[in-house]
Amino acid sequence: MKHVIRPSGRDDIIRQYRYYLVDQDAPEVALRFLEAVEESIAAICRMPEMGAPKLLRNRALRSLRSWPVKDFEDIRVHYTLEESLLRVLRVLHGNRDLAVILSRDFKRGLLS
Repeated sequence: MKHVIRPSGRDDIIRQYRYYLVDQDAPEVALRFLEAVEESIAAICRMPEMGAPKLLRNRALRSLRSWPVKDFEDIRVHYTLEESLLRVLRVLHGNRDLAVILSRDFKRGLLS
């Protein structure tokens, strides 16, 4: 299955990478994180329905699912399925308020 990472999702990945690299001074962890994100997205592409469905009020996000990043389980890949395309919307820590974040993104037109 093909996949695309939305700009907000890419920003999330970069932000987390920089956190490990700069704030935590852990370049090896930062690189492992990038590799883990790639591996996790590849796994999702092989089995796209393995992610847990997320029930949100927004009908445009009714196919939303999430899956943990390998070895960084607190961070989750949030994605939708559309025919033969997997869209990675966000890559966020599980404690973030996903409904609020995605609602804000939707209103700004960042999810279309």
